Order: sequence, then C-alpha cells, then structure tokens
Amino acid sequence: MFKAIAKKILGSRNDRFLRGLAPLVDRINGLEAAIKPLTQEEMQARVTAFRQEVQNGRPLDELLPEVFALVREASQRALSMRHFDVQLIGGITLHQGKIAEMKTGEGKTLVATLPVVLNALTGKGVHLITVNDYLAKRDAAWMGNIYNYLGLTVGVIVHGLSDQERQAAYGSDITYGTNNEFGFDYLRDNMKFYKEQLVQRDLNYAIVDEVDSILIDEARTPLIISGPAEESTALYTRIDAISPSLKLDTHFTLDEKAKSVLISEEGVARCEQILGVENLYDPANVSLQHHVLQGLRAHHLYQRDVDYIVKDGQVVIVDEFTGRLMPGRRYSDGLHQALEAKEGVKVEAENQTLASITFQNYFRMYDKLSGMTGTADTEAVEFKQIYDLEVISIPTHRDMIRNDFPDLIYKSQQDKFKAIASDVKELHKKGQPVLVGTVSIEKSELLSNLLKKEGVPHDVLNAKQHEKEAEIVALAGQKGRVTIATNMAGRGTDIVLGEGVVDLGGLHILGTERHESRRIDNQLRGRSGRQGDPGSSRFYLALDDDLMRLFGSDRIAGIMDKLGMQEGEAIENRLVTKAIENAQKRVEAHNFDIRKQLLDYDNVMNQQREVIYSL
Repeated sequence: MFKAIAKKILGSRNDRFLRGLAPLVDRINGLEAAIKPLTQEEMQARVTAFRQEVQNGRPLDELLPEVFALVREASQRALSMRHFDVQLIGGITLHQGKIAEMKTGEGKTLVATLPVVLNALTGKGVHLITVNDYLAKRDAAWMGNIYNYLGLTVGVIVHGLSDQERQAAYGSDITYGTNNEFGFDYLRDNMKFYKEQLVQRDLNYAIVDEVDSILIDEARTPLIISGPAEESTALYTRIDAISPSLKLDTHFTLDEKAKSVLISEEGVARCEQILGVENLYDPANVSLQHHVLQGLRAHHLYQRDVDYIVKDGQVVIVDEFTGRLMPGRRYSDGLHQALEAKEGVKVEAENQTLASITFQNYFRMYDKLSGMTGTADTEAVEFKQIYDLEVISIPTHRDMIRNDFPDLIYKSQQDKFKAIASDVKELHKKGQPVLVGTVSIEKSELLSNLLKKEGVPHDVLNAKQHEKEAEIVALAGQKGRVTIATNMAGRGTDIVLGEGVVDLGGLHILGTERHESRRIDNQLRGRSGRQGDPGSSRFYLALDDDLMRLFGSDRIAGIMDKLGMQEGEAIENRLVTKAIENAQKRVEAHNFDIRKQLLDYDNVMNQQREVIYSL
C-alpha cells in the first residue's frame, strides 16, 4: 500500500532514473554550438587527447558530455542523422551498464554509437554484438562512417574469417559481430597452445543488440566445440527402421511439453523382440535403449519444416525463436543422427564435446555489459537475477498511436486460416500493407497456398531464403504489399511506410498464433507504429494451436462452449485473452527454469574452466 502511494507521489524507479539524466542531456545540448565550428581534424585531435587522458586515469563519466556532443556532430556530418534527446538518454543508460528498452524504429543502431565511442577511449576494445552476420556487416559499415570520421577503427567478425583476419578485427577500437562468433572464438582461443595464436583481447565492454534474443532465448543452448567420436553410424539406420512399428499410447507415450518419450512395458517387449535382445535394460544394451528413445523423439516430436529443414542433403536446425536456419549447429546425444536416418540423408558420425560454455557465463566475463531491445520488460527479473542488469524503459521520440485490436479466437486452425486469408484479401483490396507473422515455415507455406487460391500477390519470407530478407522487409510498408514472415520478420530492418499508406491506417500486423513468449508477440506488433506512424495489429488464435493445446488448460475450451461457439465463428473475449496470457506466463516460467538449470550445471564446470583456462 505504502509502495503504491510513494510511486504515485515520486514516480516509479524508471521515472526517477530518467529525471536524474535531464541535467546531463542539457549539458550535452549546451555544447552543440561550441562543437559545430570544429573541423574534422580538430574533432579527431580532441578524441586523441581524450584517449590519452583516459589512459592517464581520467574517468569516462567526466568526458561523457563532450564525447556525446562530438559523436552527435560527427553523425550529423557523416550520415545526416542527429541524435534526439531520448537517444542521448539511451546512450547514457548503455554507458552505465544497463539495458535500454527502446521501441522499434527509435534508432537503437545510432544510439549505440554514443557509448561505443566513449568506451573505445580506454583502448581496451568495445564489442557490439548483433543477432546475425548481415546486421553485423551492415551496422559496422553504416555506423563506421561516424567512427572513421572521428579517427577510430572498426572491425567485423563474421563466419569464415582466418585467424589473422580475426586478430585484426579484435585489435580495432570497435568490433561488430554475432554472439556465436564471439563465444566460439573464446573457446577456440583456450584450445590453442601459444599466446601469439590468440585472436581475442581481454573482454572489456560489450553492448548486446536485441539483448533479449541473445541473453534469454539463445541461453537455453550452450556453445559446444566438438570432434568426431569413434562410434559407428549404422545403428541409427537400423533403429530408424523399427520406429514406425511402435504404436503411440500402446508401446510408448509422449510428453510434448518436455519433448520426451517414455516406453511402456509392451514397447520394451516389442523392441526386445525386433532387436533380438533378451533385456533392453541390461547395462550392455544401454546404447540400444538410448538409440530407440532418440529414434522415437525424431519421428514423433521433431517436425520437418518446423524444427528443421532438409537442405542440400543435410538436416539443418531452424531456430524456434527467430525462424532462421542454423547451419553447422547439431542436436546432441544422437538426436541429429536419428533425424538424418529418418530423412534418409547421410548419417554423420556422432561428436564428442571438446569445449563448451553457456552464453550466460560468457557474457558475465565482460568487465561491463549493457544491452538494447524493443522488448525486455517482461524478463526484467531474469536480467537482474542472472546478469545483474537493470532494465530502463526509454520514452519514445513521438507518441505511439498503433491500434492493437483484441485477439480473434476460432474453434479450429482450419477456420482460423480461412478467416486470415479472407481478411488479408480485404485489406489488400483496400491497399493497406499487411505483415503476417507465422510461427513456423510450414504455417507460412500453408497460408501462402491459401492466398494464391484467393489471387492475392504476396512475398514469403522464411528461413529457407533469408538472403533477401532485409530488402523484402524494408518494402513491407509499401501500398498493397502483403508479406508473410516467420518470427524473425527482419529484426533490425526498419519498415518505412510508402506514399498514401498513412491515410489507409499504416501497416497492419496480423499474428497467426501466439508464440510461447509474450516478448516475441510484442516484437511482431512493434514492426508497426514506429516513430509516431499510424498502424494496427491483431492476433488470430485457434483452440488447437500448440500453445492452447499444451498449456492453455481445459478452462479456455470450457469458456468457449459456454459462449456457444459454432464452426467458423470467431469470438473476442477478455477472459480468453487473459487465460492465454497466463498460459504464456507458465511457458516463460518453464523456460526460465530450463535456463536456470543449465546455468547451475555450467557454473560447476565454469569453476573448472576458469582454473584450466587461466593456466
């Protein structure tokens, strides 16, 4: 009670933090007139002088106003982009080692240049971490104009570089790259024999772009460097042949939430009969038993074009959070081999782990860490608990006027997709651009076929062809455009509205189902209504969607029956929407437990790793 009264009088912690930065923003703005007349050479000379002062012990905080003012002027000259006051606030937040939550379209890429230049003065290197190679290259080249203008060097770490190229990139003042590249370079460095072969310097300061994606979504999968083991691959093919003869609910049961399989007594007897063994649970047959379980998981819990695709004779994993392909990544414990046997492609040898680390433990090694994203608030507790990072919500430059309509709920997916195709056709006729978000490649292709039948021209953007991703997404705001995209929906690419689109209501976002994380839904919504543009969004759900089926409980179905729903009919109901949000919270809690457990295991290994790697 007292907290609520105090909050009303004093404002929230976030409000107080933002108010405290106002004098600093005023000081930066006050320096603008003095810095405008400086030549490029004079600006570079100041940066060099500041670098010397920092190395002599002067704190970065004392230099912040002038350095930020220099960066703003350099940006104005090199890119014709001037940092807004809210972007200065974002920059200060990042410099202080916090997470800046900034809405889509608020210019996070430009915000990062402020703390990057300030912290580069230490000479210890600054790492800017992005979600994919394309964004790393794009941002390094684009923002590199500002850094080069001020006399600073920029490097990019992407897949396929030699050790010499990596050393040069890490030796630059500022280094852009993906989380995987930085993490794997750390592991590879610690497997080398001589100091001269190392590519990374000490981990000084990192800004993580799309921090929620990297520090939360991807934190469930550790980074592993592996080498081939000696085991034969023939057993996978043999086991794959018996999987179809085992019947669900008779020989085995599935737990879809935990993605696990349990073999019944009848199933054990059937396996023993087919495999010609006396006791499947004999210690000598432990490998057989493991292979049978992995074979059943491959056949019944992992779907082609949802969890993985087959490309060029290989099974390639699809990232469940972004919809991107992850070439080179393999499922562990023989699951990848079981999938290869299922799909009839070459079964690769199983690997043994040579080195591994979780993203949590890698990023906690930086002396200072900060991040930015459009959606972090729902996971603020986890950021604080695991990384000791506080989330600060930065106000928008212009008020957000997007119209978020309530969810429409249907009895079946068939009804839902029919309604989506019909609504997209209507919006297309009107000329309003539509971005349709799907949760898997399979669903995006299903919807694409329905729209073809309706005669609606559209682009499909999914993990099968993300080379063209940025240009397709950039055009998604043009009049009459219909774009179907998996979750990634081109993160990091702005959708600019075409001529006349504002009068039609801006970009409409159509979600084909709720993701198990509220954050991913919010990201999809955030593609529309940027920088004060008009826009709208709506999610379409069905009772047999995965989220509803696995976590939605029977309560939702009961509410629907009471409302007397007919086939093909939709309802908008606050109770149902609330029940769905509760289901999402349950999944988020479940996923947090998985990440926490992974970290607890890795913390034990981390103590050993620190001792060995420091030798």
